[in-house]
Amino acid sequence: MKIAVLSDIHDRLDHLSRATFAANQAGCGRLLFLGDFCAPFSLNQMATEFNGVVDAIFGNNDGDQFLLCQIAAKHPHVTLHGQFAQLVIDERDIFLTHYPEIAKPIAKSGEHDAVLYGHNHIAHAEHIGNILLANPGEVMGRLGPPTIGIYDTHRNTMDHVEV
Repeated sequence: MKIAVLSDIHDRLDHLSRATFAANQAGCGRLLFLGDFCAPFSLNQMATEFNGVVDAIFGNNDGDQFLLCQIAAKHPHVTLHGQFAQLVIDERDIFLTHYPEIAKPIAKSGEHDAVLYGHNHIAHAEHIGNILLANPGEVMGRLGPPTIGIYDTHRNTMDHVEV
């Protein structure tokens, strides 16, 4: 299964539209968001434009968590998990966090198949043993071109796609 992985929108709705378009075109049935919508309207746009199920966590710049929860509740295909999430998708145990400082030790624990994080805006993917530790990069495009990750559950790998 192909899963779109996004992080760090920071209200760049133009880049978000390109990201959701790329995810839909790639045939992703699910989208994992790793934090920093910033304004809640970014979640509404993501929920409207992406064709599949959305699982999201908060980042450090998601200040209006109350409104984010209200928006998520209006979209039955969207689940807003809080600060962290542990999901089993296509028989893969996937842990979501916004922070690389949390992600790396969790990946080293060997308890999950994949540990996905955002926050530093740097696209990254490596295996620690059999565990994928990956960051999709940033939708924002502050440190370089905006990117998303396409996580392949069968191979347990992430490819980065410039949007």
